[in-house]
Amino acid sequence: MQSRTHCCKSKARGIGNGGDNQEDVHHVKRTPSSPQGAPKKRSAFVDLTNTKKVQNDGCVKNGKAVKKTPTSKVVIKANNNLKVSKQPSSEEQCKKSEEQLEQLEQLEQSISTDTGASLPKEQPEVQEQKIPEEFDVDKEQVGDCLMSPEYAKDIFDYLRNREEKFVLTDYMHTQPDLNGSMRGILIDWMVEVQENFELNHETLYLAVKLADHYLSVTEVRRASLQLIGSTAMLIAAKFEERCPPGVDDFLYICDDAYKRQEFLVMERKILQALNFDINIPVPYRFLRRYAKVAHASMETLTLARYVCELSLLELELVPERASRLASACLLLALITNHLGGWTAALQYHSGYTLGELGPLVRSLYAMLASPADENLRAVENKYSHKVFFEVAKLPLVHIETLEETLSEPGFTLG
Repeated sequence: MQSRTHCCKSKARGIGNGGDNQEDVHHVKRTPSSPQGAPKKRSAFVDLTNTKKVQNDGCVKNGKAVKKTPTSKVVIKANNNLKVSKQPSSEEQCKKSEEQLEQLEQLEQSISTDTGASLPKEQPEVQEQKIPEEFDVDKEQVGDCLMSPEYAKDIFDYLRNREEKFVLTDYMHTQPDLNGSMRGILIDWMVEVQENFELNHETLYLAVKLADHYLSVTEVRRASLQLIGSTAMLIAAKFEERCPPGVDDFLYICDDAYKRQEFLVMERKILQALNFDINIPVPYRFLRRYAKVAHASMETLTLARYVCELSLLELELVPERASRLASACLLLALITNHLGGWTAALQYHSGYTLGELGPLVRSLYAMLASPADENLRAVENKYSHKVFFEVAKLPLVHIETLEETLSEPGFTLG
């Protein structure tokens, strides 16, 4: 990216608060009706469901129905002569089916006699996951189709499995013209863009992931770094927002440093680098889920969000899995607000033990304790606002309290 001054110059007018109460506000309400009015009924649907059924008497053997075939079929020749090709009669078909059933029963009996065991029964393809009652945080929302309580645990388990596909490493050594400081400035600017456009927080997290994945496989020049960040925000907004900003909006916020065609070309490059699979699990989604399991207040959740968003600037935290990072951020917020440690319910839903989260929690604590970079203040300024309960101004928990909580014995889940 060209410079921090250039990034600041590119701010859009009218910075929004970007608060949690604005995350689900949609600026444009679309009408559900189509331009042509009400949809037309499909007359073909009536035809399909009322076709004439041919009823034939089936033959039954040992409670098993055998479908009869037509006794004859008509074949039309080119000379319009009708020729009837006879098929086996229904009695012959029934007799043949009876013989086949008897042979199958004899084969089953011989196998069970030789092995001393019966044939295994067919198992259902999908087995319902049984959640212990004390860990079922979705039971109060049963019947709410918007929350999908029956599938909530399965959904987040699926997202955890998808994380393995998007694991990153420290890629900066493969970029001869970039360094960690430049990446930090880019992410700090992307936070400002998220505020200016009042985008969802999921959009910001996904955009950072897209930029990191592209930089991990493509060698770039520093002059195109802002273009990469802007295009990643554009793609993420298309994926997450109902009314995403367009290319012209990003041209404006970049102060016309790039041309429209450059955005379109970069968009294709980023999508091709990820094989068009941009459904990347982000820590923000896990954080909201785990906060619900912990029955955390909005203040505690906002503090965890602040720690999680601040971690986006840290290059050494790029390889961390989203679910583990979200767990560590929530645990640090719980300890800071003196709300206890890692409970058995949190361990069950997250899949992480207290011992597995300890090293990462200590790294996040060191990040908060280190002096803030004067060039990277967007996240701190954002969470110093009253909308976010001024959580950035909260004092750090004492290190002894932190270590005491992290040294507690873990849980053993059956």
